[in-house]
Amino acid sequence: MNTPRRKASADRKPAAGGARSASGARRTQGSVSRTHTAGGPAREPGKGPAKGPARGAAKGSARGFAKGAAKGPGKVAAKGAARRTGPRAVTSVEGGVRLNKYLADHGVASRRAADELILEGHVSVDGVRVEELGLRVDPTTQVVELDGAPLESGKTERKQYYLLNKPPGVVCTNEKRETRPRAVDLVTDRDKGRIYTVGRLDEESTGLILLTNDGDFANRVMHPRYGVPKTYRVKVRGRIGDDAVQKVREGVHLAEGRTAGARVLVKKRSHEYSHLEVTLQEGKNREIRRVFHGVGSKVVELKRVRIGALTDKGLRAGFWRHLTREEVRELLAISSGEEVAEAPERGRGRRSGRGAGKPRGRR
Repeated sequence: MNTPRRKASADRKPAAGGARSASGARRTQGSVSRTHTAGGPAREPGKGPAKGPARGAAKGSARGFAKGAAKGPGKVAAKGAARRTGPRAVTSVEGGVRLNKYLADHGVASRRAADELILEGHVSVDGVRVEELGLRVDPTTQVVELDGAPLESGKTERKQYYLLNKPPGVVCTNEKRETRPRAVDLVTDRDKGRIYTVGRLDEESTGLILLTNDGDFANRVMHPRYGVPKTYRVKVRGRIGDDAVQKVREGVHLAEGRTAGARVLVKKRSHEYSHLEVTLQEGKNREIRRVFHGVGSKVVELKRVRIGALTDKGLRAGFWRHLTREEVRELLAISSGEEVAEAPERGRGRRSGRGAGKPRGRR
């Protein structure tokens, strides 16, 4: 009686096992379905983790961390150090040559104009931009560049000295982008090299202007402390009073300070215009026009007729000539406080031939 019952029980076991297998299969299928739903490929049971986004993300993170650890810290630290230290500084060389003088000796500009170039950031030393005045350099060991172009050490141009009678409408600048006629372009000598004007005359003013590539000469003639006199013929509107003339002689307050005064001769006065001759030993920007404006008179014509002992005799507007060695010596002597007599005939016969030239477009 009991034996058949055990046999029947044995017969039911495989069915139960089969049901469990089917249930396991359903669970496995459900797992596979969930794996697909997660976005990764299905895997078979017992074959390890799937090669899906999780593993890619882990691998990518590991690679990124390793790459950042190998490359990042040093680079970031170096960059941070560069930020902290800033650009390299150029120190002044004891016993060296002043940077503005070095530029002037290479015909770049006068010392004063060279200072402006330095302040505007056009000059660099050993690849570092310089914006401070008074710096001294050693040209034998340092490289000086102007707008990226190096100036050759030990190579200076032959000294050139010119006297130009500037016509109106001409500007005293070396700016290459200038569209108006430039004074340097009126000097047509092939051997002039890179020259610049000694001081300035504004566009409307006319008369004598020196041009050179000698920085020391330009500084001695132009700087107020050397006192090289410049004489102008001035025409003002209306009849100027004696009080106004006296104020000009004694000095007038301008934005940058009081002028040093001037020698003033009244040539002619009328209700319409007054004609004067004014001699200065300093050269502030547009000084004569501003001084007369300060005393209530408007300058309508301004012409420089004399620099030291040089005059405009025999030199027509728009023409130029070379200075003689004697004239250069005389100007330097005046800057040293010596008195030099004017040579009345100087300048005559020097307009033609190799020593003179016509400005472009003039006959």
